[in-house]
Amino acid sequence: MIYLKLIVGLGNPGREYERTRHNIGFMAIDRIVDSLGLKFDKNKFNGSYCVGNINGCKVIFLKPLEYMNLSGNVVGRFVKFFDIDVSDILIIHDDLDMDLGRIKLRTRGSSGGHNGLKNIEANLGTQDYKRVKVGISNDKRFDTKDYVLGRFSSSDMEILNPILDKMPDIFNDFLSISFEMLMNKYN
Repeated sequence: MIYLKLIVGLGNPGREYERTRHNIGFMAIDRIVDSLGLKFDKNKFNGSYCVGNINGCKVIFLKPLEYMNLSGNVVGRFVKFFDIDVSDILIIHDDLDMDLGRIKLRTRGSSGGHNGLKNIEANLGTQDYKRVKVGISNDKRFDTKDYVLGRFSSSDMEILNPILDKMPDIFNDFLSISFEMLMNKYN
């Protein structure tokens, strides 16, 4: 069976990290999977995943279950095992340098200091993979580690929920239009 797309939401495993800033990727991919009526019901290579056949395209939805800084290990194993082309990968992750709730789509680029992306790049051997960056802002009064592992407030979620609700549309467009058109539509 050939899998054409890999959609990865980045986060940290475990209840203690639910609704934390670093887990916005998990939150986003959960919205997409829920909208499709799918469930994360499989485990392989320390990743929770499910497979859907959407508009004739096989798609793997993945949440790495290693901590953020090692999430590339899981992504790399999936890419190798399922023989997924790097051009067919979409990573959804948090971005400290963007305002809360802002999204930006990119076709490539540096990790910007994001340790999960650094590990993905090390495992894939390239920075040329598609990504959806979700802004979580940066409160300089806190140490970065404490800030990204902090929970979203109710007012934060009021800003984020409309963005998270757009994730199924972004995913559907990812399957049907060029990524350049997708960037023009959502950036």
